[in-house]
Amino acid sequence: MEKKSTKGWLYLLPALVFLGLFMIYPLVDVFIYSFEEGYNFTSQTYFGIGGYNYSYVLHDPYFLRALKNTFILVVITVPLSTAIALFISVGLASLDKLRDLFQTVYFLPYVTNTLAVGLVFMILFKKTPYTDGFVNLILGAVGVNPIDFMEGPYWAKMFVLCFYTIWVVLPFKILILTSALCSVNKNYYDAAKVDGASRLRIFTKITVPMISPSLFYLIITGFIGAFKAYSDVVALFGTDLNSAGMNTIVGYVYDMLYGSSGGYPSYASAAAIILFAIVLTITCINLIVSKKYVHY
Repeated sequence: MEKKSTKGWLYLLPALVFLGLFMIYPLVDVFIYSFEEGYNFTSQTYFGIGGYNYSYVLHDPYFLRALKNTFILVVITVPLSTAIALFISVGLASLDKLRDLFQTVYFLPYVTNTLAVGLVFMILFKKTPYTDGFVNLILGAVGVNPIDFMEGPYWAKMFVLCFYTIWVVLPFKILILTSALCSVNKNYYDAAKVDGASRLRIFTKITVPMISPSLFYLIITGFIGAFKAYSDVVALFGTDLNSAGMNTIVGYVYDMLYGSSGGYPSYASAAAIILFAIVLTITCINLIVSKKYVHY
């Protein structure tokens, strides 16, 4: 038995070394940086150790705005995209013919370059001196005045960002949920129909519990992905996200390292640790909730 255990650890050794070098060590290093006040990249020196970096970040208006934007993005896009994906997946799973074709069509946006999709969305929503944009043309046809979605009111820009994020994440969620729905044992549905159960009751008492592990997986990964949003925002509003008022926490970390106001690794590390703590807390809450509502 001990020999088998040793052999198992040897198989795991490459993965453990990889995780240690590229995940655990950087995380520990960033945690140390976050307490080194005034750290300088060039000289590799700092003038003190303490919690000032966290205090600065938590009082920085740019970080607070990025925190607000990120939370709004998470709260809107994760539940909405999961619900829409579930609705579409139920329709796809009920098809006997052309199911594979529709799955492929829905999956196409997922394999398309993020920046390319962002450029298309920008063209659809952006106002120029020559045109109000395709979306505004549609709104004008129903009597709504043109809206500057890309450079106008905050709510308009947030609408475009949420719409774009949902569009990008939908294909993967549809693929996972359609596969989960197709794997549900049809005998459960047959038994429920014999008992006279309604479609809504069948959906809530059979379908949702049976696919709850897949739903839980998508919710967890959705939260993590939304909290790490950055490239999507850049695709829509460019690299100067602070001027657009649409920065995210990851964008703030990048700006502190490499942006026009960059060169502050200690502040960037503190912001990164705060993001890590937020994601870890929400993940733990989801894990606790899953013990009651997820059925394996």
